Amino acid sequence: MSSILPPARRIWWKEPVEKLEVWWILIALAWALILFFMMPYWHVFGKQNLAHAAVKTSAQAYLAKANEMVEKYKVREETEQKIPVVRPPADSDVYLVARLWSWWPILELEAGKTYKVHLMSMDWLHGFSLQPENINIQVHPGYDHVLTVTPTRAGTYSIICNEYCGVNHHTMATRLYVK
Repeated sequence: MSSILPPARRIWWKEPVEKLEVWWILIALAWALILFFMMPYWHVFGKQNLAHAAVKTSAQAYLAKANEMVEKYKVREETEQKIPVVRPPADSDVYLVARLWSWWPILELEAGKTYKVHLMSMDWLHGFSLQPENINIQVHPGYDHVLTVTPTRAGTYSIICNEYCGVNHHTMATRLYVK
């Protein structure tokens, strides 16, 4: 039988399978099963994926909580747009708002302390990418995504949008300070 010419007998599925082909099918099946069982294993034991919850909410309710947090914990303003920098206490809820081409506010967290970070988009689908830690989450409008984070190293981190959100997508970046 040739792969170029049609088979002499049209009922090709009744042809005997060659021994080498059976071995390749078994190898592919074994590899697929290994990968299938490794995914839940690494999720549970590998600590590579963030466990986060998403709760349906309205933009007005979420924005009210974010404004309340900014009023309470604002320490200064940065950039030309005068974006507030907030320093919330440990074990508190921290709200980060994504809207066309900006993140609001800038967060200043303390190393070794745990925070509940809430993410929500006010308009389109955005992506939350914390670099260089390589944490990536899709931020949907109408959903409050809640992450429990404990920063371990002090420094300045970048938060960028990694889901194309329009003509100024490349400008949707901010900082996260860990003291």
